[in-house]
Amino acid sequence: MVRAMHPDVEKLVESGRIPAAVGERLSQLAPGSFCLHKSWGSGKVASWDLLAGKVTIDFEKEPGRVMGLKLALEKTETIASDDFRAEKIDKSKELKKLAKEKPQEVVIQVLLSHGGSMKPDQIDRLLCGSVVPEEDYKKWWDKAKKALRETRKVVVPSKRNEPLVLRDTDLTPLEILLQDFEEARDLRVKASVLEELRKDAKVLKDDEPARKRILDGTEESARKGMKLHLGAVLDLLAGRDELFEGLKGVELPDSALRILDVLAAGSPLQLSTELAGLSAVRQRRIFDSFPEAYGDVWVTNILKVFDRVGTRGVAEIAKLFADRDESETLLAHIRKALSRHALGPDALAWICRERKKMSKDAFGHEVGSALLSVIEQDTTDEGPRRSLRLQNLLMEDRTLIPDLLDGVDTNEVRNFARKLLSSPAFPELDRKSLMARVIKSHPETQELVTGETNEQKESLVVSWESLEKRKLEYEDLVNNRIPQNVKDIAVARSYGDLRENFEYKASKQQQVVLNKFRIDMEKELTIAQGTDFSGADISGVNIGTVVVLVTADGSEETYTVLGAWDSVPEEKIVSYLSDIGQALIGEKPGATVEIKDLETEKMQVVTIKSISAWKK
Repeated sequence: MVRAMHPDVEKLVESGRIPAAVGERLSQLAPGSFCLHKSWGSGKVASWDLLAGKVTIDFEKEPGRVMGLKLALEKTETIASDDFRAEKIDKSKELKKLAKEKPQEVVIQVLLSHGGSMKPDQIDRLLCGSVVPEEDYKKWWDKAKKALRETRKVVVPSKRNEPLVLRDTDLTPLEILLQDFEEARDLRVKASVLEELRKDAKVLKDDEPARKRILDGTEESARKGMKLHLGAVLDLLAGRDELFEGLKGVELPDSALRILDVLAAGSPLQLSTELAGLSAVRQRRIFDSFPEAYGDVWVTNILKVFDRVGTRGVAEIAKLFADRDESETLLAHIRKALSRHALGPDALAWICRERKKMSKDAFGHEVGSALLSVIEQDTTDEGPRRSLRLQNLLMEDRTLIPDLLDGVDTNEVRNFARKLLSSPAFPELDRKSLMARVIKSHPETQELVTGETNEQKESLVVSWESLEKRKLEYEDLVNNRIPQNVKDIAVARSYGDLRENFEYKASKQQQVVLNKFRIDMEKELTIAQGTDFSGADISGVNIGTVVVLVTADGSEETYTVLGAWDSVPEEKIVSYLSDIGQALIGEKPGATVEIKDLETEKMQVVTIKSISAWKK
């Protein structure tokens, strides 16, 4: 930018007091010029005193700032008067008014001033707090983006880390959209452009060349993407169909690729994962094509998709069955799947939400059991939580548990309560909250929590030594073996195709075993009672006694009966829970009992000769 030297500076140059180069740079800070400071933003030079070597600049963040001329030359950068940063100072009121009335025009001015491309955070720094009040900025920015998209003059990305780009074209809005459609490589982007084109349906109706470009582009992209991007292809075709339905009187050519053609060429199981991300409207349009695509087996095929297609898909399939008077077919499928615990979280959530309406005849205590099983299994699986919404539904819907247990047999209620109490899937507070709902609807389950029952409380008698050993084993399991298994699964998953991945299958099987160990050990440690076996009652065989037995041939054998985890078979130390222990417990000297020989495993009849305390 070449600017004439200021007259006052020119005199200094002519008198030889400053070099010409310094004079030219100094002239850029003449009163009325604009500059930029790293910390204080853009500013307008208010006045200067060349003899005193000072300049006064009205910066955005520091109005009336007095700087030494030398420092000002070093720390500021000159900007042109038509630069947006300069206009923020010189035309502040006009810009603020424009931002209120036409937010998109302000953004376009910013882009024009910065080469036609800027990221959103860069635009934020220019406008937020200066042109648009900070407290209003987020709402203003959303409004500006919407208006920018409608102008078609700016490419507005969906991600904040991508720049807004000013289009350098004189094309009509329709031509811009057609260009975007043809240039898009992502099928989802093409489908979104078709959504925009629907707004220009009146123009398209009278523009056959434009319609042909859309048809040709859709057909080419769909046929190329059918194998690798089935869901996106169906989404694109559904968008095309919706567009042409809006063109009253304009029909699709008979040769056009249809949704039913794509369905017939693909696998229903493949569809389940491909369709999960589509909107409910698009899914329903695709599901409506199943009868024509699959003929007599459409029900079988759509039931393969049911429960694997996400929350929206489950609901839309259910509506389709209802609209075609086939609800009982769907309910029969649900009841059969429930008996096999074959339903996933999305279907179970739908059944729970629709329990007063569409799923009424399939809703019962089996749903509750399946629900707990799915949530528990999901917590042990490595990977993203699929049942989180289901778990939240169970917590938030306060009438769900009472409805699940309404009119249910007492034994089934107890089974549900026991399963809930033993489930590791819920935090302690959540488990207590859910159990409170069970107790409120069925007070007889209170004893499962308080232990107030006529039955003897379950317990395990163990030695202190074996108890400490079991605690160490539990800590190793939880802190080392299970975390290592999770890592092994992740590594095995990275090897590729899970159907032929032996390492993955083996690691997943090991996961089931380890988690069962954990649950069993937690239960046993909860009820274990340590003892040193002193004071054992020797009037009969009891825990902590030594028993001398006489066999049929007159020989003697000595057995020691100790705690649940204290067996040493080679030393004839047996647990009171073992077969031999159970046969001997309670018997007195002189009694004849039948036990299994530890070496030969043959049954033999023995007589108790004497009983003494193991710990003297």
